[in-house]
Amino acid sequence: MKERGPGRSRAAAAKRYQSRLNKRWDELKWLYCELYSQRADTEQRLQELAEAMRQFYDTRSKSLKETDCKREADPDWYRRNDLMGMMLYANNFGGTLQGTAEHIAYLKECGVNYLHLMPLLASPKGKSDGGYAVADFRTVQPELGTMKDFAALTDACHKNGINVCLDFVMNHTSDEHAWARRARAGEKAFQDRYFFFDDYTIPDQYEKTCPQVFPTTAPGNFTWLPDCRKVVMTTFYPYQWDLNYSNPVVFNEMVCNMLYLVNQGVDVVRLDAVPYIWKQPGTNCRNLPQVHTIVRMMRIISEIVCPGVLLLGEVVMEPDKLAPYFGTPDKPECHVLYNVTTMASTWHTVATGDTALLRRQLDILAGLPRNCVFQNYLRCHDDIGWGLDYGFLAQFGLREIPHKKYLNDFFTGKTANSFAIGELYNDDPRLGDARLCGTTASLCGIERAGFAGDKAAQERAIRYDLTLHAFMLSQSGIPVLYSGDEIGQLNDYSYKDDPEKAADSRYLHRGRFPWELAANRNVPGTLQNRLFPALMHLERLRRSHSVFDASVPFWTIDTHDPSVLGMVRENEQERLVCLYNFSGEERTAWIREGSEEYRDLITGELLPPTDVLLPAFGCCWLCKAKS
Repeated sequence: MKERGPGRSRAAAAKRYQSRLNKRWDELKWLYCELYSQRADTEQRLQELAEAMRQFYDTRSKSLKETDCKREADPDWYRRNDLMGMMLYANNFGGTLQGTAEHIAYLKECGVNYLHLMPLLASPKGKSDGGYAVADFRTVQPELGTMKDFAALTDACHKNGINVCLDFVMNHTSDEHAWARRARAGEKAFQDRYFFFDDYTIPDQYEKTCPQVFPTTAPGNFTWLPDCRKVVMTTFYPYQWDLNYSNPVVFNEMVCNMLYLVNQGVDVVRLDAVPYIWKQPGTNCRNLPQVHTIVRMMRIISEIVCPGVLLLGEVVMEPDKLAPYFGTPDKPECHVLYNVTTMASTWHTVATGDTALLRRQLDILAGLPRNCVFQNYLRCHDDIGWGLDYGFLAQFGLREIPHKKYLNDFFTGKTANSFAIGELYNDDPRLGDARLCGTTASLCGIERAGFAGDKAAQERAIRYDLTLHAFMLSQSGIPVLYSGDEIGQLNDYSYKDDPEKAADSRYLHRGRFPWELAANRNVPGTLQNRLFPALMHLERLRRSHSVFDASVPFWTIDTHDPSVLGMVRENEQERLVCLYNFSGEERTAWIREGSEEYRDLITGELLPPTDVLLPAFGCCWLCKAKS
């Protein structure tokens, strides 16, 4: 008798799983056994991992499995020009997870179909580092709701065509995680999940070569625990204990945590601080080969259990350290990476008015294979670090420490030519290595002009805000707005009145979403109405022109003006010339792109692509359809 109904469906699902497993198991086994070759329990741990993978697949919902199949059949689904992202904190945006779900209509009005939810898992109050000190990977912060509420939110998003991204903090746990509590209580098996030492003899060896992440607010890479008289590795903050991935139990358990979260409806897993996850004395404990082995294994596991899920790598490194995290075409690692260097180079250009560094960065990206997909952004939840190409800048007489000081002085309003209002984070006067905080609107001049009542300056600042977003949208990859940027949200200084936040200036740009101001997006003459419709217009243009697809080649062009950046994108249908003026004065892009007229997609105006006049802080997208 033929199998019917649910039984046949289960059999088909089991067959699909086995097929995926058969294709990838040999490589997974080889990598796992090589990484843990010094362990006597490797085979046992590998078998435990295999059993857990099957269990998570079996409990994965029918709808998520259907999405997996669709994306397997369309592996380029995330590389096209129809994705538009937004990152937000659920508590700031909707109060709770349920409240966030109630605002899905607004997200759709924003053109968002990729929602990056900032950390929302259980973290101790007062020492959570913005949610990046996780005490339980399977529990939501109580004030936001429950894991059931989270699954309901992801389901509602999916029904509205919105993909969901969630941070996965894999380098460390909170010191209040169950593993940490048992380690502190003296259980050796749990101490082995971290880096525990009896004294500073070995930690001192690490310190010789391992840089400090926060030399001012959290100096050193280790913390003494007086209650159990042990030293534990804490690369970031003392309450964030580094996990020891040389222990296969750690890898297995963290993979299970990841699979648990994707089964709640997560489409994109942001791998937080991934370059740091393997520690080895005598090295800088960054970007070690074993990191790539671990990420490759996570990619294989996701392709077996949940192939519709993307891995987004948070790799805050220079370009030559960045590209390896994509892996190779036959052995891929991350699907998408943060485009941190372009973001930082963009703000450098805002402060200097010189596009040379930004052009160099784009030229580097243009030389990468077209399957390298980046997540592009102007601002995010984090500070701006000045990890620039100082070797390149040296030829212009710019030295690292003085130049960092200039950038920070500019964006905190200390220079005569500044229009920005920002604050420093982790300021270390000895090293001159502070980072920068502030919203896009405040950093590009909207806040200062508004307070001064300078209408001309505000007009330029609004134009600059839109030009910076246009530049971000014209880059290859997935553009992501930071919630509030679409309505020009300004710095929020109320964090200074909250004892739990006052010491962390990053809360300057992590303010509550101003729904009362968002209502003005349809009120003519308001700041919100000046920004919101114009930004939505740019998004619609991007979605409707295939020349913005991530696979389309692009290159920079000479404009013969150091303040004007020129970039061309071209496919079989269209040729697009993008021009951006980073000067506060009217400038001309001295280009010669042919005799035929192009249409500026933004204004609809027909223009010859020759000697193009750009207003202060203005831009244009000149497009020509091919016959």
